Amino acid sequence: MTAATLRHWRWVHKWSSLVCTLFLLVLCLSGLPLIFEDELEDLLSPLPRAAVTAAGQDLNLDAALAQGLEKHAEMVPMSLTWPAGTEHLLYLWTAPRPQATPDGFRLTVIDLRNGAVLAEPPIRHRPTDVIRTLHAELFAGLPGSLLLCAMGLLFLAAVVSGLVLYAPFMRRMAFGTIRREAARRTQWLDIHNLVGIVILVWTVVVGATGVANTLAQPLFRLWQVDQLGAMIRPWAGKPIPDRVVSVDAAVAAAQKALPAARPESVAYPYSRFGSPHHYIVWMRGDEPLTSRLETPVLVDAVSGDVAEVRPLPWYLRALEISRPLHFGDYGGMPLKIIWALLDLATIAVLGSGLYLWLAKRTPARRSGAQPAGARVNPAE
Repeated sequence: MTAATLRHWRWVHKWSSLVCTLFLLVLCLSGLPLIFEDELEDLLSPLPRAAVTAAGQDLNLDAALAQGLEKHAEMVPMSLTWPAGTEHLLYLWTAPRPQATPDGFRLTVIDLRNGAVLAEPPIRHRPTDVIRTLHAELFAGLPGSLLLCAMGLLFLAAVVSGLVLYAPFMRRMAFGTIRREAARRTQWLDIHNLVGIVILVWTVVVGATGVANTLAQPLFRLWQVDQLGAMIRPWAGKPIPDRVVSVDAAVAAAQKALPAARPESVAYPYSRFGSPHHYIVWMRGDEPLTSRLETPVLVDAVSGDVAEVRPLPWYLRALEISRPLHFGDYGGMPLKIIWALLDLATIAVLGSGLYLWLAKRTPARRSGAQPAGARVNPAE
């Protein structure tokens, strides 16, 4: 590598790192509790996610919902959700009127074995919701997500340029060498390089999946406009039906269409997030991978027949796979602990990199003699 090329890579590494470091520190610090989001929700949330564990036969879905809605017959069902990792539990979202915004939703937690209402918690931001909003969009909506996308790309540029700079350094010294006889800054440089190269693959994976996740909102809107719009276009202009089939019949039709899958959620025809002529039943598999892959089933709200089953496009499939990989949510608690340790190591790399840049600009450091070993280091 020529001296000019080396200078260019140094410039890329320095400025890509400096611009994104503070953002990456925020992401690493906020991402740490999100790795254990399920465990934190079980600890902090009033929702009885783990309370329904005894064996039992679920009621017909309509019967369970009728009992669950008995005290709020005036409310209009908007959607259903089967919480992941639970049995016999259903979340029912209702509103005072059709097409209501989420601000007016009421949440009812129902035991599917007997229709009992287990909780009606107020819908408010949980601690994990606040942390996730910070992590995903910096409390700035779509502009915040796009800003984090740009910071993620800069982070990947910093990782790649750091590897390019570290390669010639490795030829001069044994792997893992820390020059303890050198100045403090040189020792920190060796630690920075060592930890960075050890977690290289993980940082690339998490950085790339993080960039993908920042695009979730615009990609889902694209799907709604493009593919969902095409699916419901044949019903455009038709009058909104006065009566619809039961949600149990709609879910049964979806399960018949995809017998190897199970329902994850249902959007009612009255919901603004679906179609006024259809139930949209979201199905997922039972395996560790397929449980992350959702398939929408369009069920005619009048006839109860399946109107269309259309798998999500490749870009949303990739997003569904990347989201749990980003938080280490594929291998249970052992993988989460590994992810947390690697997250802490990344914080150390970011902090040491910032220290190295600041220390290099301290007048006392500039005037002091620098060991020969430090002067030949191309990764500096």
